Amino acid sequence: MTPEWDLMSERIAGVRVREVKHVVTANGHTTELFRKDWGVVESEVVHMIHVTLHPGATSAWHMHKLKTDHLFVVGGAVKAVLYDDREDSPTRGQVDVFHLSAIRPMLVVIPPEVWHGLQVPQSGPCSFVNFFDHAYDYDNPDDWRLPADTPEIPYSF
Repeated sequence: MTPEWDLMSERIAGVRVREVKHVVTANGHTTELFRKDWGVVESEVVHMIHVTLHPGATSAWHMHKLKTDHLFVVGGAVKAVLYDDREDSPTRGQVDVFHLSAIRPMLVVIPPEVWHGLQVPQSGPCSFVNFFDHAYDYDNPDDWRLPADTPEIPYSF
């Protein structure tokens, strides 16, 4: 961490992270999920979803060839694991693990063709917002999946 609380570790090429702070108010707190001037989102946001996963759930593995994922946990906690299998990437073969929670808010930007999986601790559900630079195409979904125990990814949930 830098004195400004920026993470210093080497990330998978194209993965961007913005840790944010809660704004404490008299009746609770407010958290900014996204601002264009942060500079971590390079394209237009055109589609947004809210997801809730049950305690202990594992959602793996998932990848888009066109879309960029922008994950922001708004309730509970989740372990997000990213794997870079892009042939032309300088970080091919790298695995990044993020422990995301509503207590320590962070926006994680996952570029196209980076595999990612999520696992929720047994202690409670997790809710997150995911927004995209391409809308979901019902006729031709940009969704590629592998099972959680695939030997193609060097990580075990």
